[in-house]
Amino acid sequence: MHEADLVANTVKTWLGNPISRSLLRWVSKRTKKGSKLESALKKYVGEAEKLSFQEKLAYFIVKLALDKGSESFGISKEQMIESLKNPVVRRGIANILEGIGYYGVQRPQTTAAPFLIVWNFTKQCNLRCRHCYENAGPKPASDELTTEEAKHAIDEFANAGVVALSFSGGEPLVRKDFFEVAKYAAEKEFYVSVASNGTLITEKVAQKMKDIGIQYIEISLDGFEKTHDEFRGMLGSWKRAVEGIRNCVKVELDTCVATTVTHYNLREIPKLLEFIEKDLHAKRFIMFNFIPVSKGKEIVDQDLTPKEREELLDFLYSKLIDNNCKLDAFCTAPQYAVTSYKFAFGPVVATHFTNKAAIEMLKGRTKSLTEFIGGCGAGRLYCGMEPNGDIELCVFIPIKIGNIREQSLVKIWRESPVLKQIRNRDLFKGCGECEYKYICGGCRARAYAYFDDLQGPDPSCSVNEKYWEKLHLYR
Repeated sequence: MHEADLVANTVKTWLGNPISRSLLRWVSKRTKKGSKLESALKKYVGEAEKLSFQEKLAYFIVKLALDKGSESFGISKEQMIESLKNPVVRRGIANILEGIGYYGVQRPQTTAAPFLIVWNFTKQCNLRCRHCYENAGPKPASDELTTEEAKHAIDEFANAGVVALSFSGGEPLVRKDFFEVAKYAAEKEFYVSVASNGTLITEKVAQKMKDIGIQYIEISLDGFEKTHDEFRGMLGSWKRAVEGIRNCVKVELDTCVATTVTHYNLREIPKLLEFIEKDLHAKRFIMFNFIPVSKGKEIVDQDLTPKEREELLDFLYSKLIDNNCKLDAFCTAPQYAVTSYKFAFGPVVATHFTNKAAIEMLKGRTKSLTEFIGGCGAGRLYCGMEPNGDIELCVFIPIKIGNIREQSLVKIWRESPVLKQIRNRDLFKGCGECEYKYICGGCRARAYAYFDDLQGPDPSCSVNEKYWEKLHLYR
């Protein structure tokens, strides 16, 4: 059974009737020891678990639900157990169900803890990118988490039920303890990924990343050589990034090429995708939404118009559903979920979980399930963490909502008034009036960057074109 189908069907099983929903609320409540639900799932797949009385009762309920569920899914118990042996799948199911148990059924859903945390591991970087949201430089910040503090943060994330951890920066590979900390995260059974500029990735480095348990690498390439080197602020950076991509592909590390699209490189995108697919042989391409924050404010005039963005999203989606194209094309713009939804027979894209499993999970599903995922996941499915441990609702939204040195992640996630504000889409300006508000919701980072308002409009699409025109007049 496909793991993504398992997640979707398990959720539907628990939501099937009032009795199962009531049981879910009890099962998903945590004890001082941790998650009863996750302990029950471990026991179900045969992992040695010494259970308390409450955990034994939770295990009985979970076993009954899964056994009954496997019958309705048309699979054997053995197949169910085999899929659940994957700790990432297990933790993912526990996180989603616990979120439903705590918050109730929502449109869109909030998970019990961030499903994904993007960790800006250091402010140090060897490039000088024009759009850098971190304002990175040649030296690390003086208050960055120590190695031991970083490991403690990982322990905290594991206890909270976080599923995926992405190391970003700055450039994460310049930090001397990167491999030690990333390996520790992999050993704690996170889905570990890295966002890098690629310039430091020799074949040896690529192999080491794979060996320590990193499952996914995302390398930036903002066009062809002249464009990329100018945008990244260093001659030779394109050649080194391309070599880094080739090295990751060579060692069979799941490799994605990431591009922030502006007027600097818009015209190069079609040929760039062809180059990535046929020359570099990477499996994925992802277009990053340009956010005019930090250094990006200096090039705000290079942002795409709503029409340009929509045409580009249509182009990317045409590649995604083209059986002759070997490259999976994704985008972080939440409007991509709407683009995909409009294609009646195509897979729906979950923009914050850009992989084939996620879109296959949603293929042919009802509108209610696409609204469950909900486009922009900032402060709802994911959050960011700064090098000093500051927790932010998104790495592109510089609002501190807590610090991992001072508070537990679950406390921050459940009690932050800022998070409560960003989760209510009915109050959004512009986006809150849109028929796709639960599927998309607009990019909250763009709303904040342009209007200094988390509940403001995202001027990225035709629905909010009047706001874009107002902005254009003042440029």
